Order: sequence, then C-alpha cells, then structure tokens
Amino acid sequence: MAGQPPYDPADLLKLYQYGYLNQVRSSRRLEREARRNVELIWLLQGLLPGYRTIGNFRKDNRDALQAANRDFVLLLRRLDLLGGELVAIDGAFFHGDASKASIVTAKRLAEQLAALERDIAAYAETLETNDAAEAAQPVPAARAGDDIAAKLAALLERRTAAEADLAQLQASGETQLSRTDADARLLSKNGQTVAGYNVQIAVDERHKLIVASEVVNDGNDTGQLHALALAAKQALGAETLQAVADAGYYNGETLKACEADAIVAFVPQPERNNRLAAQGRFTLTAFVYDAAADLYRCPAGALLRPMNGRKRDASGKLHIRYASRRSVCAACPLRQRCLGKTAKRREIERWVHEDVIERHRARMAQAAAVMRRRKALAEHPFGTLKCRAGYRHFLLRSFDKVRGEWGLMALCYNFTRVLGIIGFDRFIAYLAKCHPDRANWLLNALIAVVGRLRASMPRLWAAMSRNTAAEFGSSHLLSTAR
Repeated sequence: MAGQPPYDPADLLKLYQYGYLNQVRSSRRLEREARRNVELIWLLQGLLPGYRTIGNFRKDNRDALQAANRDFVLLLRRLDLLGGELVAIDGAFFHGDASKASIVTAKRLAEQLAALERDIAAYAETLETNDAAEAAQPVPAARAGDDIAAKLAALLERRTAAEADLAQLQASGETQLSRTDADARLLSKNGQTVAGYNVQIAVDERHKLIVASEVVNDGNDTGQLHALALAAKQALGAETLQAVADAGYYNGETLKACEADAIVAFVPQPERNNRLAAQGRFTLTAFVYDAAADLYRCPAGALLRPMNGRKRDASGKLHIRYASRRSVCAACPLRQRCLGKTAKRREIERWVHEDVIERHRARMAQAAAVMRRRKALAEHPFGTLKCRAGYRHFLLRSFDKVRGEWGLMALCYNFTRVLGIIGFDRFIAYLAKCHPDRANWLLNALIAVVGRLRASMPRLWAAMSRNTAAEFGSSHLLSTAR
C-alpha cells in the first residue's frame, strides 16, 4: 500500500516560523495549533502534520537551517541592509535540556566516591554488628539487618556507576560528563551557573542583524573571536572587517589569526598585573622594548637582554626570556619597587609574536568610540531573543539538534527585524521580482509567512510599523525604500 507523499520543507518551515514568532516551539503544541488556529490553518492550507513529523524536521535539518540563515544573509546584502564594515561579537548562555545535577566533573565524581566509601564502610560495620547480635539471640521474624543489607547493596551499585562515569570521563579527555545531554556543559559567568550552551553571534552595525553565529559548549569566550569574525567576513563578502568584542575574547593567538585574515579586532586587554601593582612594584608596562636592539629598558635605565633558549607556556605559546644583570640590580636604587624579597634579577617573558599585541594596544588607545558601540550592537539581539521572544533555553539535545534550533531562532530574529525596517510591501515585492517562480523553498516560505500573517493580523503589523518608524525615523525608511 502506497504511503502518504512527503511534506514540502517550505510548509514545515512556515509552521516553525509562525511558531517561533509566537513563542510556540513544542512540536506537540504546533501539531495542536495546526488543527485549531485559524491563522495556521490558512498558512498551511489545511495540512495537518503530526508532532513526530514536525519534530523530526527540526532535529534532522540542522545543515539546511544553517544554510537558510546564510541564504537570508545574502538576501539582506541584496536589500542593502548590511554595512559590512563593523560587527560586534558576543556570547550568551542558554539553558539546555539537562539539569545541573545531571552534569558532573572529575572533582565532583571523586567527592561522590569518597562519600560513598564512607557510607559503605559505616553500613558494613553496622551490618556486621547486627549479624553478631542476631547470632547470639536469633529473632523469629524477619532479620533486623535485612534493611541495612538492601541499603548497602544500593550504595555498592551507586559506587559502581560513579566509578564507570569517572573512567568514561578520564577516557574522553573532557572535563565534564553529562548524563542527559552529552554535549551540554556547566557554564559559569558572574557567579551564575547554567547547564547548557554558549551561543556566539556576530552582529552587523547598520541594523543590528545577525550575520554569523555558532553554538559551543565552552563557557570561556577566549578563542572564539577569530572563527566567528571570519564567518561574518565571508557572509558579508567584505575584503576587510572590523570586529569589536569585550575583554573575555582577548587572546594573543586569536588576534594574530584575525590580523592574518584582514580582520581588525578591537578587544580590551584584561589587567593581569594587579598583584604587582598592589605591592607597589613595577609592572610590565614600565619596561620599554627596543625592537631594533631586541632588548628591554627598565625604569632605572638598565638593559634586559634576551636569554638563551625559549620557553613554551601551558597554552603552547613560545616566549623569549629577557633578564637584567644581577650586579646591576643589586646596586639599583629602585630595587625594592622592582624585585621580590628573594629575587636576584628581573626577568621578562615576551611572546615571539608580541608585535601583534603592540599593534593592537596602539589601536585600542584610539578605539573609545568603537568600544562605546559594542554594547548597543551585540547585546540587542540577545535582549530581544531572551526577554521579548522568551528564548532562554533549548528544547533539543546534542550539538546537531541544538544548532538546528538556534538556526530557527536566528532566522526568526532577522526575519522579524527586516520586516520592521523596510516594511512588508517592499519585502514581498522584492522577493516576487527576484524569484517569480518561488522555486527556492526558503523564499517561498518567507513570502507565504509575510503575506498570510499580514492579512490575518493587520493590527500587529501596523503596530510594528509604527514602532519601527519611531526607532529609525521616517527619513531612513524613505531612503531604504528608494
């Protein structure tokens, strides 16, 4: 017997777009809405997909949804809505479909094992005491130690499970193990811990549209700048690009990679000399490097020359060590402000590509205006998605599925914002002009969503238009309409 024909991907994308725009993300709720919501019945032209079909579309099409986002960014370029000169990069934690208790670290597992061992020893001792007492005076009813034996067996089972988790964690080389979602991690920032994922976005300056994004499970933003800025540069088709981020993204190797790919990065350098400054001692900034002579000059005028050999730090970066003469430091009047109590001479480590850091430091001295723009750009999409749209957590598990769900969130954010910026009529007219056959399933879905939702919800669209006009100004709308 022949089965039913497959659903057109455009229809399922329309369903998800409507759902995410109206804070209806569950596949079961979308199935229910498709049967009772007049707007969705009209939008889908009477189609009634089941929740499994709806859910599988989102789970199985991560690559297609990311491609849809890339295609939409290309559309934004043709609509001249992207500046392509400056992007702001930022990250935010989103809750995953896993609890904090389901994610363990090696330290936590070791503590659990230690506690289990203590409990097992205590129960074993109690059981032996009960056995001795019952041997001396048997009880006719059930043995008094039966309950203790059952608890001891449960503890032994828990110990076996904890040992297996610890062995799995050590074999994988990871720092955390999630029993519910294998890719979710405990992420901490500003004293708050989230069991989930770290969403990274690159936002174009002109209209705060997301041009590149990625979902990672590393709570540290260090090392994320280059990959995201490069993806934004490629999406914008720019030869050069300025990328601004907060101090959490500061990393010398990342700055070097950005420079090699024609990306001008603006990232504040964290202050790492607070300990020396608090002791009243000279920090590294007090020592001047002479590139021509390849040496440092200390505040007293003495020279620090390069030592033989190089040192590799924990991250793999190669450093050259510079040191002063002990005899000079011993007679120096500034010795107390330079050396520790037991130190004989001052040593400085310089990264072999420190010139990258120096160029970046000089650039940051003139970057006050650019840095003021960062918060207004990067934090706008996250505020909209979390506070207005309610997207604070993912419904799915594992990277593939979570990245597909994020693709829907980013697409709906950009889609809604574009409609508010240029208006519905111009957007539909452009799509109809460039794609009269509507062969592309993404554009087909966009045309259908805009046309049908505008017809079914005129008051909402009118309100959005008024809000957008107030934000951008009527002169801007007139200039974009031309």
